[in-house]
Amino acid sequence: MEIDEFFALHPKTAIAFSGGVDSSYLLYAAKKYRAEVQAYYVRSAFQPQFELDDAVRLAKEVGVPMKILPVDVLSSETVTDNPANRCYHCKRVIFGTILKAAAEDGFPVILDGTNASDDVNDRPGMKALQELQVLSPLRECGITKDEVRRRSKEAGLFTWDKPAYACLATRIPTGEKITAEKLQATEKAENYLFSLGFTNFRIRRFADAARIQVPADQIGKLIENRENILQTLKKDYTAVLLDLEVRK
Repeated sequence: MEIDEFFALHPKTAIAFSGGVDSSYLLYAAKKYRAEVQAYYVRSAFQPQFELDDAVRLAKEVGVPMKILPVDVLSSETVTDNPANRCYHCKRVIFGTILKAAAEDGFPVILDGTNASDDVNDRPGMKALQELQVLSPLRECGITKDEVRRRSKEAGLFTWDKPAYACLATRIPTGEKITAEKLQATEKAENYLFSLGFTNFRIRRFADAARIQVPADQIGKLIENRENILQTLKKDYTAVLLDLEVRK
């Protein structure tokens, strides 16, 4: 099935919109193929501010209305206990909120941006989407991540080369309690590295330390900025570590 055929079959849809590469292209395609579409962005402690900023900008540029739905994910102990399948429980909360709002707005079909490159067998959240009958048109149409980026670039979407960005909760080791303070420290630290020009990196918690993982070609830049990074990050962490298993 081609993406235009999908929207011919589903002419009225709600899209779970994150402002990332995949859901941005999906939003664009829905608009291009004349679907009646509404974007829903879930604002929680797990999403950094720049993701919301990107979502607002993209929705405006594409010309699709977007609703921001606040969700207190930290009120769920099942989520904050951070089990191995935390993503499943979190997706149930998030998509349950979207389903309720979309139903009230008259949208019977909910879409997400899972693409054909995503390993659905290694993503606990996919089970929640299947249970809630959320459709993934990029995956159904065989559109891979590389193809999403290519099509996004051709369409002039600023998200076409945006690095993948998992939610802030993924920086906290499985089994360690998730708190607002830990999430805020992570966002603050990553914002600082963004301000220095780093891209496609992660700052993960290791006990009370910050474990920085950057691509191999950015290690030199990290060393050059070592003193400033230490001074800034040690306001929230007891130590700052470099992960030599670099990001690909």
